[in-house]
Amino acid sequence: MAETATIARIAEIVSDQIFSEFFWTKVGPMNSNWKCEKHDLHKAQTHPTDVVFFYDEPYEEVTTYVQCDLKSYAAGSLGRSQIEKAIISLSNQVSCAEISSEWQSRYVHRHKDFSISGMLFVYNHDGGYDRTFSEYLEKLDIDVLDTPENGKLIVLGPVEIHWLNNVSQEIVRMRGRSGLEKLPSREACSFFYPQTVRRAQVRGKQRCAATLEMLTGPWVILQHEGDQNRKEGLVVFYRPPGETVDEFLYLLDYLRQHGLLDQKYSIAIRAIDRTGVAQNNFQKAQQYYIEAMGATYQGDGSLSDAINDVKFSSMHNLTSTFSEVEIGMEYDR
Repeated sequence: MAETATIARIAEIVSDQIFSEFFWTKVGPMNSNWKCEKHDLHKAQTHPTDVVFFYDEPYEEVTTYVQCDLKSYAAGSLGRSQIEKAIISLSNQVSCAEISSEWQSRYVHRHKDFSISGMLFVYNHDGGYDRTFSEYLEKLDIDVLDTPENGKLIVLGPVEIHWLNNVSQEIVRMRGRSGLEKLPSREACSFFYPQTVRRAQVRGKQRCAATLEMLTGPWVILQHEGDQNRKEGLVVFYRPPGETVDEFLYLLDYLRQHGLLDQKYSIAIRAIDRTGVAQNNFQKAQQYYIEAMGATYQGDGSLSDAINDVKFSSMHNLTSTFSEVEIGMEYDR
């Protein structure tokens, strides 16, 4: 049992490290059980909660609570049936939490509208993360799920967690750097959500967290305030492989459409360049986009200047590993 508890503790540590940098906040008791409200359907007396995080939605006056099931495993030790059982259990947890006064009294701030989502967090703790994990999900029969009425179910497997862990650690490193690459304090940073015709960003200048949708999307955009030495800035953490020019053309078009290429902002793109061609493809995309938009090099502040000022660089491709002995000794401190 001690070994099992130690391995489970690893997933707690990693999730804390990751989601704190995305401005998620933990709430209520961890590792606790609460009464099942659908005994006949769920065939259970209680449901577990490993941890609950919350954040405010950028486009609604709604707080999202994320009911988390944290799993930690060694490469090759987790099978399809275990994943299916965990997803079914998570869907039951969220469906029940939506009507459970016990769960809501523990975790929900009642003065705000809220929604509840579920997240299965499956971390490979020995560094040999399993790239075939998605195959388990493709074969899942969703008809067996008690789908939550208002919330979402998100599965973060080893590949997704590897990516988010690299982003969170890159943010930490950038805060420790000097010069123009240095990020300011957390209080001067927020995650970027554009104002659109159909959706108004309701948080104004309040700090916005990275939502589940952003964290599972193609990029995570962090914006920061300027000071007397530099202007406001954006850091785009870019997840796709960067194997084609077209994917970067899409990114540049996104930045232009949302008014980010007006030289008000400094823009840096960080990516894990696994193939070694991403930076070259990005430079080609800059050239192609300037030509396609008819931008010229005449005068300061032109679109071409703004595009050429976008900086691309590779970030470290880190794989975290943990010593079960060291983690186990934490309980004695």
